[in-house]
Amino acid sequence: MSSATPTDPSGPAVLLRPALAEDGPAIGALYTATRIAAVPLMPPALHTAEEDVAYFSALIVDAEHECWVAEQDGEIAAFAMLTETWLDGLYVHPSAQGQGIGTALLELAQSLRPSGLGLWVFESNTPGRELYRRHGFVETEHTDGSGNEEHAPDIRMDWPGPPDGTIG
Repeated sequence: MSSATPTDPSGPAVLLRPALAEDGPAIGALYTATRIAAVPLMPPALHTAEEDVAYFSALIVDAEHECWVAEQDGEIAAFAMLTETWLDGLYVHPSAQGQGIGTALLELAQSLRPSGLGLWVFESNTPGRELYRRHGFVETEHTDGSGNEEHAPDIRMDWPGPPDGTIG
């Protein structure tokens, strides 16, 4: 499944496509840039840029994860990492935020997992929490952060899937 869709009618078209093994370095670099720019809405990341590239390069090709990217002008502007029941990550490059790209990837994730999805979001990430709320996710658990490597309070949010089994 791939599509060229303008997420903002006044902006360039965005192509949503499955990630390829060779996308690992670009995805890792995007993650690093996004996490750096997100402080203080998110705690500082604990890994180096090189570690991020190695980590995401491995996830793209493992059997448990499905990764989708959003390309804008031939560059990866965002990605979503899914397992069968979790949205493990949704990151939009700071220069591409506010254009509907995150929404497009989130809606794609929901269409791929019509039985529902869970995710974890840092409590301090209020824009992320609001995005997920707008798309039907509800806060189901609050923690003190002792279970994540940043030791920052986080929130589990769940989307049960559409009541009638159809999306959109």
